[in-house]
Amino acid sequence: MLPYGKHSVDQSDIDAVVDVLRNQFLTQGAVVPQFEQALCDYTKSKFSIAVNSGTSGLHIACLAAGIGKGDIVWTVPNSFVASANCALYCGGNIDFVDIDRVTRNIDVSKLEQKLESANKQNNLPKALIVVHFSGLSCDMLNIRALTEKFGVLLIEDAAHALGGSYQNSKIGSCEYSDMTVLSFHPVKSITSAEGGAVLTNSQELHSQLVLYSKHGVTRDPNLMSGESHGPWYYQQIELGYNYRMSDIHAALGLSQLQKIDNFIQKRRALASNYQHELAGLPIDLPLESGLDDSAWHLYMIELKQHSRKDIFEKFHAQKIGVNVHYIPIHLQPYYQKLGFKLGDFPVAEQFYENALTLPLFPDMTSAEQKKVVDVLHEILHGEVQ
Repeated sequence: MLPYGKHSVDQSDIDAVVDVLRNQFLTQGAVVPQFEQALCDYTKSKFSIAVNSGTSGLHIACLAAGIGKGDIVWTVPNSFVASANCALYCGGNIDFVDIDRVTRNIDVSKLEQKLESANKQNNLPKALIVVHFSGLSCDMLNIRALTEKFGVLLIEDAAHALGGSYQNSKIGSCEYSDMTVLSFHPVKSITSAEGGAVLTNSQELHSQLVLYSKHGVTRDPNLMSGESHGPWYYQQIELGYNYRMSDIHAALGLSQLQKIDNFIQKRRALASNYQHELAGLPIDLPLESGLDDSAWHLYMIELKQHSRKDIFEKFHAQKIGVNVHYIPIHLQPYYQKLGFKLGDFPVAEQFYENALTLPLFPDMTSAEQKKVVDVLHEILHGEVQ
């Protein structure tokens, strides 16, 4: 089965992991700080904290933002559930802003309208989590202008987007946000098997992120109550979590990061070829103008005249693992219990009804992509039963 996404691991990655297993601390050693610094060097952010998943990163980002009981967080429905769950973990309330039909990212005009309305009702969100869907950056310049106007903290969910760019800066620079959250799941831009990170340019936020990811424990005498008992001494000063990344995972991530630009270049070449080979079919293609800036985590088409379920099954019968991203969060049973319902965010709902993710990953061969293209042409022209 040709998967929709797949990691690319070579001997240098294997050697990096083996070196940790044989010669270094498996956790709380030197490799995690090296990985964190490498992420800062690559994105030009000032601070980085590596964690054991992107979801953990979203959770501690909300905690560092001060999200607590009754606080409101907004995100988009067109994402994985973690983008919204993180606010609920903190006791906050969640709401959504619909997406733009063309970019598939947050609709800035709808965001502005909703902020204006919330401001009049004295019901503004404490934080906004924007999602760079499929690797294409949101319109961060205009979003930042709105969040600053209304005093809303801004978090980028860049789980799809490491390696992409916006306004000539790497996504993750935090030039237009307070924090950026990354994921290193195997199908993402780079992998650490499982893992994530939070980037920020704020020393204060970074200090909170470190605390919340490591049990709320500190060895810094300046943060302690009373006198230290000795060099072994530590104190828990917050209710934190064990979200640490191991040095084994960090070694893989650090090795992968050295190859990210090559990975992204291959993804962009594959996306460009899809754009060319699928033009003229009765489908909607991704935004062409994002071709050279997107990290191209996903390549998604939208069907116009055909049953998605039928096409999905025909692809799988040909051993091509197409997928669907995502079931809108507000339509999940858990969120329906919170009061959300079908029709609340119609653009995201319509996109879900028609969306199909085609395979795209750095090691995908020309022959594999040609098979996907040929099968899609054949299906849409009625040649595959």
